[in-house]
Amino acid sequence: MRLLFIGDVVGRAGRMVLQDELPKLRQAWRLDCVIVNGENAAGGFGINEQILNDFLACGVDCVTLGNHAFDQREALNFISHQQRLIRPLNYPRGTPGRGASLIETVGGARILVVNALGRLFMDALDDPFALVAEEIAACPLREACDAAIIDFHAETSSEKQAFAHFVDGRVSLVVGSHTHVPTADHQILPQGTGYMTDAGMTGDYDSVIGMEKEEPIRRFTRKVPGGRLEPAAGAATLCGVAVETDPFGLAVKIGPVRVGGRLSPARPDFWD
Repeated sequence: MRLLFIGDVVGRAGRMVLQDELPKLRQAWRLDCVIVNGENAAGGFGINEQILNDFLACGVDCVTLGNHAFDQREALNFISHQQRLIRPLNYPRGTPGRGASLIETVGGARILVVNALGRLFMDALDDPFALVAEEIAACPLREACDAAIIDFHAETSSEKQAFAHFVDGRVSLVVGSHTHVPTADHQILPQGTGYMTDAGMTGDYDSVIGMEKEEPIRRFTRKVPGGRLEPAAGAATLCGVAVETDPFGLAVKIGPVRVGGRLSPARPDFWD
């Protein structure tokens, strides 16, 4: 199968490049499943139901979230009935929504998508290692699903790498999100799991992690906030990682994706 994960969509600029480019990529690369992290899609903080529906309409199969999952308060109302929107699995018991979803593609493939939040320099939530292990044991690759993708939303590369090796051979792809900077370490781990420490953001890179530069600079230099952080509105780059799996659901090809905007372009040459 051909899988595409797209990193954190930031604000209107990120939404526009996603909606402009994804339908073309989906057709050109004959994608089976597209996962998008949407936790910064609404003004840089959270997601609303209209944006979610726009993403699904342009070819997204599932949307993951992160530490900004509920910054838009309306998410508390609609997340529970949206099967293709998932928040981190390790939020406390009773939090609205779900941390994993088994979705069926147009072609009939079963894709397990899991979202987890790291704990280093983040909110102290439940153990993502133990909870994800339970989730993938309940829906094992090759038996209950044809592919399994984990969005590990975390701050540190060490935690992301440790987690990927922890589940190596049991899932198709572990991809990091949250830091908004694409890494160059895409690889297939020894037991067949595709891995990339961070997919990067889908947004304007003439910015500070997707935000207009002036306010972050003010906060670093003066240590006093001067106003609200606002998403940068320039030309955006769609960033992500592409993976092809074998009949057993393990990765056989992996490559970075960067389309549009300021960053140097990258496309998976194995699909050209």
